[in-house]
Amino acid sequence: MAMGTSDLFRLPLILFLKAILSGLSSMLGKGFTEKRYTYQCNGKGRTAIVWSESSLNNVESTVLRAEAPHFIAFGVSFKYFFFFFFLVCLQQCGMMLPLGSLLPHKIDRWLPDQIAFYHCGFHSTHNTLFDYKGRHYYDNCYIQGSVDFIFGHGRSVFHSCEIFVIGDKRVKIRGSVTAQNRESENDYSGFSFVKGKVYSVCLGRAKGPHSRVFFAKTYLSKTIAPQGWINWSYDGSTENLFHAEYKCHGPGSESKERAAWSRELTEEEVAPFLFIDCIDGTHWLPVWL
Repeated sequence: MAMGTSDLFRLPLILFLKAILSGLSSMLGKGFTEKRYTYQCNGKGRTAIVWSESSLNNVESTVLRAEAPHFIAFGVSFKYFFFFFFLVCLQQCGMMLPLGSLLPHKIDRWLPDQIAFYHCGFHSTHNTLFDYKGRHYYDNCYIQGSVDFIFGHGRSVFHSCEIFVIGDKRVKIRGSVTAQNRESENDYSGFSFVKGKVYSVCLGRAKGPHSRVFFAKTYLSKTIAPQGWINWSYDGSTENLFHAEYKCHGPGSESKERAAWSRELTEEEVAPFLFIDCIDGTHWLPVWL
């Protein structure tokens, strides 16, 4: 019996159609993983997995869905764009989709635990990286988006990553990196950004009542808004929000007008979040770390 397209994409292997875009090696296809899987390519600037599809629930239009533990990717970029408008409307691809499919598109949705990305790139606009649940590690990655493009309930470390915001004039805040949705004091989730560079407007937006995000020893560009953090469209209390910084540097780190609920951590307070121990990384990350 012939295998349908939907069945093909549910195989443990990831199959691609190879093409050349702008002189780079690219693979036009959707990835789906079910078993333990490691994927290695030539580098985020040389090899890309590219996809463009509209859907009403966002999940079906992802470039990559990793639904197995112990998934590791090394040296590959994941890109979402709408083909017909790529050359002139890359930044607006979320607006240019066919009628009935204008919902934001997510590049990645992480259901399983213990996932790592080394030297990878994530390119989209809104909702680029859905860091759903579990322990995840991103090392020397490039992540691009507009508003809330790193979001979810994950317990994740972003080490030496470059974060770049594409300004969105359709919304009031123009651009923000994170929307972490920690819901209670007993929830161990949170996003830790250690070193790296951030070119953004806001570092994060309040999502859950206990949202936890912090940036340590990170370069913050001059485009960072003075308040740093924002609670736009969030009506809850800011009392339990954990939006913090520690020894960041660069022109965007010098503001004395940070949001009232944000804070500068002490060396003692930041210690549990600076290293891979906060995601139990010594037990599952590769030996080359």
